[in-house]
Amino acid sequence: MGFRDTKRHFPDKETKVISVINQKGGVGKSTTVVNLSAALGDDKKKVLVIDFDPQGNTTSGYGIDKEELSYDVYDAILNDYPLEDLIQETCMPNVYLVPATIQLAGAEIELVSAMARESILKGIIEDVKDEFDYVFIDCPPSLGLLTINALVAADSLLIPIQCEYYALEGVTKILESMKMVKSRLNRNLELFGVVMTMYDSRTALSKQVVDEVSKYFGNKMFKTVIPRNVKIAEAPSHGLPIIKYARVSKGSLAYMRLAKEVVRRG
Repeated sequence: MGFRDTKRHFPDKETKVISVINQKGGVGKSTTVVNLSAALGDDKKKVLVIDFDPQGNTTSGYGIDKEELSYDVYDAILNDYPLEDLIQETCMPNVYLVPATIQLAGAEIELVSAMARESILKGIIEDVKDEFDYVFIDCPPSLGLLTINALVAADSLLIPIQCEYYALEGVTKILESMKMVKSRLNRNLELFGVVMTMYDSRTALSKQVVDEVSKYFGNKMFKTVIPRNVKIAEAPSHGLPIIKYARVSKGSLAYMRLAKEVVRRG
């Protein structure tokens, strides 16, 4: 069944395009994209996930073998390959994926000479986005041209922040980039929210970091905190989101709660 054969859950509601971003690696960015999109799909929302990170962790997190792909998002960006022909079904009902491979790493350089280079992704998403309730873009851990494309294409940003000592370091750079893109290229861009990841309830540090981020972001911080959880760490090696791998684990339940919060925010 193709993505156009299934109905949107909110046919009268505007599609929400959310870029998931943090320039630091290892903060749970791709993990959040996979598991939040899966939880929303499980809640009968129709979701498109665009893997825009050359590492392709979201692609493999959904069990897609990158070695077997003939085409990926790189071909849509630079070779005018139709995005709708790249959209794949996933193991989750209602969730579809545009995969990425390491080939995307070359796009950063090749985009430099492209016409309207900052808004190429926005243009190709326009053709399909109305079919979905949510579009998530998994950004690379950098602030180069790929990420700028993701910021121009999105209406809002979701920032995963790891519960560690330097949690807020680098986040100010993301907010500066958001401000720049908002003023020059995408006046509608807003901060959708901040989600704390890898929370360890046994440590005072995790609690301290959550308090610090809460003071900084106020009600933009989601109430749901994603715990450190063995099952979350294991799930990608099986090519499954946590909701499929270990539905009643703490990690799975946390992402289900986060999905409910995301829906409530609109």
